[in-house]
Amino acid sequence: MSATPRTQHTQHVPRASLAVDAKCALGEGATWCARSGRFYWTDIEGARLWRYDPRDGRSTNWAMPERLATFALCDDERVLLLGLATRLAFFDLTTGELQPIVDIEPGLSTRVNDGRCDRQGRFVFGTKDEASPVQAIGGFYRLGHDLALERLPLPSPAISNSIAFSPDGATMYYCDSPTREIRACDYGIDGHVSNDRVFTRLTDASGEPDGSTIDRDGGLWNAQWGGERVVRYDATGNETERVIVPTAQPSCVAFGGAQLGTLYVTSARVGLDAAALARDPLAGGVFVATPARRGLPEPVFLGRPRGSFAASRG
Repeated sequence: MSATPRTQHTQHVPRASLAVDAKCALGEGATWCARSGRFYWTDIEGARLWRYDPRDGRSTNWAMPERLATFALCDDERVLLLGLATRLAFFDLTTGELQPIVDIEPGLSTRVNDGRCDRQGRFVFGTKDEASPVQAIGGFYRLGHDLALERLPLPSPAISNSIAFSPDGATMYYCDSPTREIRACDYGIDGHVSNDRVFTRLTDASGEPDGSTIDRDGGLWNAQWGGERVVRYDATGNETERVIVPTAQPSCVAFGGAQLGTLYVTSARVGLDAAALARDPLAGGVFVATPARRGLPEPVFLGRPRGSFAASRG
């Protein structure tokens, strides 16, 4: 993998446009549900789950019992796996019922942060330190189909992000945002992790790596917080394309639409003072672009709720 990526700029750099003026404090968790044709995301600091239907332009949101950092689609499309600040839980979209699964890092100054399902339908996520200054005391974890939690043997992050998996599932990508580098490791079908390495380092003067997604050609698209951009890296870690996002803090990306050819980008207002918000009125919105690539269907979590919650689902 390339530690100092070559940059291949093209003459035309696409520019994303506003789709939903949600004004989220901290939009994250960009996820397209191909079964329903809707886009989901979270406002972490607003403690709300959002859903947008591009067919009619309508948005819906649900209040959460605590900050919702990340989530995953489930085998039952009426259920989501939630990565709340302090715990994982199942959530019934139709009834609002919540079933706790496991607490995460109790006793530490951390919360759940970025997460994605691997190609085998297990949920992989990381945490971030909420102390100031942040310390690299968090971890990366995997929730299995049996709802058992295990810690992955990866370096402890201060702010975990960029979790994504290659099309064949054999490579996992992740980052600790303050390091300004994205890492990769070999990822076995059995979940074994090895050969941890630098995948790419950001070369722009500004910006940190945030949420990522993978296209069907194996390229990694990364939202770069503070950089007003999304950057695509090929499988060797070299930049091939970028999308300009007209807001300071793009946070996460996902491919959606009928042909998975629309790039959705979440963003945030947190940390911007009144003067900055006056210059950046679209901050916290959801943006869309149409790059010359297509995405992959989002894997769903294959574990199931237990007990009465499971019974109520049929």
